[in-house]
Amino acid sequence: MTDAPGPIAVVGSINMDLVVRTAHVPAPGETVLGRDFSEIPGGKGANQAVAVARLGARAIMVGRVGNDDLGRRLIAGLKADGVDCTHVLTTPGVASGIAMIVVAGSGENAITVASGANFRVTPADVDAAESVLRSARVCLLQLELPVETVVHAIELCRQVGVETILDTAPAPASEVPDDLFHADIVTPNESEAARLTHLPAASEPQVIAAALHAWGCESLVLKLGERGAYVSSPDGEFAVPGFMVDTVDTTAAGDAFTGALAVARARGSALLEATRLANRAGALACTRWGAQPSMPTGDQLNALISR
Repeated sequence: MTDAPGPIAVVGSINMDLVVRTAHVPAPGETVLGRDFSEIPGGKGANQAVAVARLGARAIMVGRVGNDDLGRRLIAGLKADGVDCTHVLTTPGVASGIAMIVVAGSGENAITVASGANFRVTPADVDAAESVLRSARVCLLQLELPVETVVHAIELCRQVGVETILDTAPAPASEVPDDLFHADIVTPNESEAARLTHLPAASEPQVIAAALHAWGCESLVLKLGERGAYVSSPDGEFAVPGFMVDTVDTTAAGDAFTGALAVARARGSALLEATRLANRAGALACTRWGAQPSMPTGDQLNALISR
């Protein structure tokens, strides 16, 4: 991770993660005792912006927080990691977004999000940041914002020739517009892909890819956890092996993956090579506790690659 890439815009969510560690994730109706509680900056968009910044790219965040203490702390945390927050708006009368996260001893987690100010991010906010999008090499998007805002950002980026990467988390329970899959690269995990395509969760990657391509998805990077990833694009289909690590917390592994994918693409890497790097970043994030604190630096990623 040495060559400086172009800027990367992130149109996405900014949350404070309220985290409890437990022996196991509670089943429906079950009460478990947690060992401790932490407030850790998170939100898929903000996590990916931090991942981008720590890997040496200029990250520009477009989003909203509430006019509250959490919002001020979230912006301060992003700035401390070098993220440009010029286009992060403070929204009066609305709480900042939060995510309630239970993390089991195995590293598995269960997450409930209260979107707050994130759901006040509008297409007009995207238009106000058009100059930022025009200057970017890549734009990262997720689904913790209103879908119409995400679709608008994808279409604007298409108009100005900026590559878009869509992380389809959290996959909505309702139908989504086909325009959502006009993103250049779509990066679901298995459960998100199953929900989006209405296919069984155990469907083969090739079947999932065929369904998403039929909806307009040009390039798919299917995240398979410890099994790695599957790539389907105009250049072909590839299985990318996973990278084994001692897992501590999987909360933001997908965000580290997507952030690294964007940085590699902004450096001009082919999709297969970018996915190999993203796999390593996602694996490395699993070895650390918390969302943004687990995002790897370029030096840490280089050390893992050189093993």
